[in-house]
Amino acid sequence: MDISFHYPPELLKLLIETVPKLCKSKKDLLLFFRGSGVGRETLEPYESLLQSDKGAFNKYNVTREILTEVNAQGEKSLGVRREILKRVTHFDDFSVCWESDQAPARGLVAQIRDLVNIKDSFTRMNLEREKERQERREASQKEVADKTKEGKNGGNSSQVFRSFSEPNPYKRGKAIEGILNEYFSLSGILISEAITVKGDERAGVVEQIDGVIQLRGQLYLVEVKWEQETLGREKIAPHLVRVFSRGLAGGVIISYSDYSAAAITDCREALRDKIVILCMLDEFVKAIEREADLSSFLAAKIDAAIIHKNPFFRPPQ
Repeated sequence: MDISFHYPPELLKLLIETVPKLCKSKKDLLLFFRGSGVGRETLEPYESLLQSDKGAFNKYNVTREILTEVNAQGEKSLGVRREILKRVTHFDDFSVCWESDQAPARGLVAQIRDLVNIKDSFTRMNLEREKERQERREASQKEVADKTKEGKNGGNSSQVFRSFSEPNPYKRGKAIEGILNEYFSLSGILISEAITVKGDERAGVVEQIDGVIQLRGQLYLVEVKWEQETLGREKIAPHLVRVFSRGLAGGVIISYSDYSAAAITDCREALRDKIVILCMLDEFVKAIEREADLSSFLAAKIDAAIIHKNPFFRPPQ
């Protein structure tokens, strides 16, 4: 489905909030729509209003009326709606906005980018990039398959995950580190900073396992927690602090044990400003065993977090 064929309600609402913040003046707002291809017959009443009664020209009301009309024009204005989306999702110079609008505008544009990716992702525009990613993924999968055939990989995924029974936390952490990094790579997810174990090998102590991945153009700080007890809010709080202190980055927490209701609630509250998802390690085990695409698996969790405010969605296995 082409999201620009008809803006769904959630996208229309975001655009109405965003476009006025990207256009500093009322004149800039009309220039934005004119540059996007909105017809003169649509813009003329607002150009006249701006000339005759500038005080009655409200950028948000005008944006709502123009977008609603363009959205109702069907296929006739398909190119216009695509151009508006393109201009918003490609907007990156927030210094041209009013200072008070810069931070909200960044957040709104990020939400629209995610929503566009959920519905359509400008498939034709991203075709070449997806093709290259698929080729890299197939090459990596072939390499792993060849190693498996030659007996060089030490067995299948279930044998690899037997290392989770390792009593030494540091050795167990190193096993998880290698498996997750390989899985991210095979699924075409860019690893900006590989997942690493930080701790004392001699004492067998793991302080944390973390890294940074990139999915849908968004950076996510990843933390893996191996606790025997249910993961409470005090265990996830430090990672939420790291996420909130790093610009537009989102957060991913992968846990061996379950999450407490309070921890899930804290993450749901965080969704007002950040994309945070909670995962279980067993989800990754099952996904690897059935050779599922990790990017699709994580995308489903991100979609649930954004659309349904559910940070702990578990896609059907």
